[in-house]
Amino acid sequence: MYVVIAGCGRVGSGLARDLVAEGHEVAIIDETADAFELLGDDFGGQFIVGRALDWETLREAGTDHADAFVAATDGDNTNIITAQIAAKHFAVKCAVARVYDPLRAELFKGQGIRTVCPTKDAKDLLHDAVSSCALPEG
Repeated sequence: MYVVIAGCGRVGSGLARDLVAEGHEVAIIDETADAFELLGDDFGGQFIVGRALDWETLREAGTDHADAFVAATDGDNTNIITAQIAAKHFAVKCAVARVYDPLRAELFKGQGIRTVCPTKDAKDLLHDAVSSCALPEG
């Protein structure tokens, strides 16, 4: 599987390393060359310095033949738009956007964009953890 990841922060770089370790081909995009240090010296994928919203950068990353696209930058708008571009223009079958705002995540999920909302996921996990403590009522 060929995967393009936009954003080389902790999540994007960790996902890239995991996918390469599983034998997948990965290209990762970030605006800052220093961000690629998170990948480690032995990263077996490709990295592209550029803006994820730049169509030429997306082409350079091979989005036109990607099996999956992950938008994991630190901006909801960038993630939503790049996932839409990957899905609609480049015909990537699996385009996923990380969206911090739960309301936006639901809105775009309802429009057919796959979203992952770490804010909602963390809230739900914390709620489950607190609930499992069997706190006394009142």
